[in-house]
Amino acid sequence: MAGPLNVDSANGYSAEGSNGRCWKKVVDFAEAKVQILFAVPMVLCNVFYFSITLISVMFAGHLGDVELAASTLANSWATVSGFAFMTGLSGALETLCGQGFGAKMYNMLGIYLQASCIISFFFSIIISIMWVFTEPILVFLHQDPEISRIAALYMKHLIPGLFAYGFLQNILIFLQTQSIVIPLVVFSIIPLGIHFGIVYSLVNKTSLGFKGAAMAASISIWISFLSLAMYVIFANRFKNTWKGWSFESFDYIIRNSKLALPSAAMVCLEFWAFEILVFLAGLMPNPEITTSLVAICVNTVDIADMITYGLSAAASTRVSNELGAGNPNRAKHAATVTLKLSILVSLVVVLTDDAITCRLNCHLCHTKHLIRGCKGKWLAKLSSVS
Repeated sequence: MAGPLNVDSANGYSAEGSNGRCWKKVVDFAEAKVQILFAVPMVLCNVFYFSITLISVMFAGHLGDVELAASTLANSWATVSGFAFMTGLSGALETLCGQGFGAKMYNMLGIYLQASCIISFFFSIIISIMWVFTEPILVFLHQDPEISRIAALYMKHLIPGLFAYGFLQNILIFLQTQSIVIPLVVFSIIPLGIHFGIVYSLVNKTSLGFKGAAMAASISIWISFLSLAMYVIFANRFKNTWKGWSFESFDYIIRNSKLALPSAAMVCLEFWAFEILVFLAGLMPNPEITTSLVAICVNTVDIADMITYGLSAAASTRVSNELGAGNPNRAKHAATVTLKLSILVSLVVVLTDDAITCRLNCHLCHTKHLIRGCKGKWLAKLSSVS
């Protein structure tokens, strides 16, 4: 069983010499090293899972300009109305499982996980009903009728993936709070590799075409969830934290919801701040072009956000584990180190975002005018907001 990420020298300053003490005051390298080693696998894991839906958009986009606009609009609508909400709901487990693991209440982690999965399933039903009416909703938001119609078709085939995505996010947090991160990279890159074959076959080798891109995303997300669930059920290392399904989990649904709903609201507001640009682009002339351009930039920002998400995951685990173990000073120190690392990472991302944007755009776009537009200075500036 992996233990909490404890750093014995977190509050000490053992460096010799004035220079060593000076640097120690700037950042605790021991704590920073622990958080970076934790964050890197989480960054890779989230990028791989995020890439599943993005790759589907890429394949759909190569079918035509209208298909690219519809798939990017659908992906943005799926993010703001579903995927972001599911990610936020799982945030309750960061507190509950993290502190439970730090306090060595291992049996409660499985109970919290089950309660969170029940909550995710309930809201997935509500969101899927809303997704069925995607076309009138998008038209009400003054999006192009033809693009809205095709986007609605994409959304209907993405509904099965919503349920799996909610369960997947809960399991990710369940493992993250136990400092189990390396297996997450393995279990995220395998479905991504499989997804390439699935989406290529459904889009190019069957009559499904555009619909096949969304179906492939749903299938791959389910593969991701089932593979990770089997790992938790059958791996011996979870014998203390996962003891099978229990009706006791229903007693913790209200408790989980009190943390899950505010967490979902915060995550949704963060995503909405960028994704609303896609809907605003749909109000401009030539929406099949402008929607695609802005959506590509927003996707670039989302990828950049995965880096900071990895750091936040490390901070959340460190802080919750230390609080659960009764070490508030160490929890405060870990949060301070994360803040300093975030500032450094933000500077690096801003400096490199332009090059990343140009490369991603060439893969998403298939027409010359889209590629030229994607490389425009105003879009590079937009993506550098991250």
